[in-house]
Amino acid sequence: MPVVVVANPKGGVGKSTLSTQLAGYWANQGHQVMLGDADRQQSSKLWLSLRPEAAPAISTWRLGPDYIARPPEGTTHVVIYTPAGLHGWRFDDVLRLADRLLVPVQASVFDIYAAKEFIDKIADDRKLKGLRIGLVGIRVDERTRAAEHLREFFAQLPYPVLGMLRQTTGYAHMAAHGLTLWDLSPGQAAKDLAQWEAITRWADAD
Repeated sequence: MPVVVVANPKGGVGKSTLSTQLAGYWANQGHQVMLGDADRQQSSKLWLSLRPEAAPAISTWRLGPDYIARPPEGTTHVVIYTPAGLHGWRFDDVLRLADRLLVPVQASVFDIYAAKEFIDKIADDRKLKGLRIGLVGIRVDERTRAAEHLREFFAQLPYPVLGMLRQTTGYAHMAAHGLTLWDLSPGQAAKDLAQWEAITRWADAD
C-alpha cells in the first residue's frame, strides 16, 4: 500500500494543496484513499467536509493526542498531511509509516533554507534510508529570479524534481469546495493537470 507523507517544517508552503490534490487523484483512479492528518487541528477534515457527495470518496482517520490511528479497513492508498513545526517522536512515527516523502518548497530564500535543513536531516537519518523523496516547487513564477534560485537549489539535491506548480487562485477555489483538479472537466484544468503528470507518475511507481 503506497503511503505518501507530505512534509516541510515551514508553514504556508503548499502542504495542504499537495495532500488534498494527490488524495483526489487517487480517488478518481478508483482507489480506496485515506487522507490522514497529523495536525491536532485536523485541518484536512474541514476540506473533506466540503467535498461534494458526488465526488469520489476519500476517508480520514482520527488522531489522538499521543498516537497515530490506523487507516479504515479496505484502504489501498494513503496520503498523510503534516503541520508546520511537527518534530520529535511524533514526526518520526509519521515518517516510519511512509514509503514516500513529498516535499513542497516555495521560491523564496527563507523557504529554501528551511527546506535544506529539513532535507539534510532526513538524509542523515539511517532509519529512513529507503524512503523515496520527491521535490515540488509551489506557487512558482518561472520567469522570476526567485524561480531560478529554486531551480539551482533543487539541482544540488540527489532527489527528483517532480514539478513546478504555478501560482494560481484555482487551488484556493477548489479547496473552498472540497474539490481537486481531477474532479473538474479536463478542459477546465488542462494546464495544471500537465504540471501534475510527473507527480502522479512518481506516486504510482512501484
